[in-house]
Amino acid sequence: MRKENVSMAVIRRMPKYYRYLDELYQNGIQKISSRALAEQMGLTASQIRQDFNCFGGFGQQGYGYNVDTLREQVASIIGIDRTHSAVILGVGNIGRALIRNFNFVQCGFQLLAAFDTDTSIVGDVIHQIPVLPVDEMDAFIRENKVEVAILTIPAAFAKATAERLSDLGVKGIWNFTNVELQVKNPSVTVENVHFSDSMMTLCYQISED
Repeated sequence: MRKENVSMAVIRRMPKYYRYLDELYQNGIQKISSRALAEQMGLTASQIRQDFNCFGGFGQQGYGYNVDTLREQVASIIGIDRTHSAVILGVGNIGRALIRNFNFVQCGFQLLAAFDTDTSIVGDVIHQIPVLPVDEMDAFIRENKVEVAILTIPAAFAKATAERLSDLGVKGIWNFTNVELQVKNPSVTVENVHFSDSMMTLCYQISED
């Protein structure tokens, strides 16, 4: 499947496609047209065809899309058909909530461990995930070839920790520190999550002129 020169806008729509296709699959729907899928997702049929054509195109004219096949192909594009290793740094409110409630497996990740500096929680096991001391982090990441680190640590430590993780060979960082992070290594991807951006977008949409 072609991935070169695919815009970030298209890439960011892929998880939404997978979510809708998975729901159709779970409901026993076997095929769907681009028009019907577009109506459900709030897109246009033309937009859907253009997006999938970035990766070779998967539909058949006059038939539409086989839901199960397209679901698997989108999963392969995103990479969730493979398992990626991950750890969490910081077991405060957000870190703990992610461990307890987020479905990492469904998104293609295996959460291996969490790390924290608080000696009162080091040694705890939360939903089968051990909380380890930060002193053990470097060796653990190297030994387990950890691909992704999830940052839920105080903002003051975000930049230095991200660079440290990059030096350890981590490929991606999921950043909840409310700091817009970048790392020096261009091969490391950082996904910055800002809850406030989403809330302010909602604020704009509900505000009167």
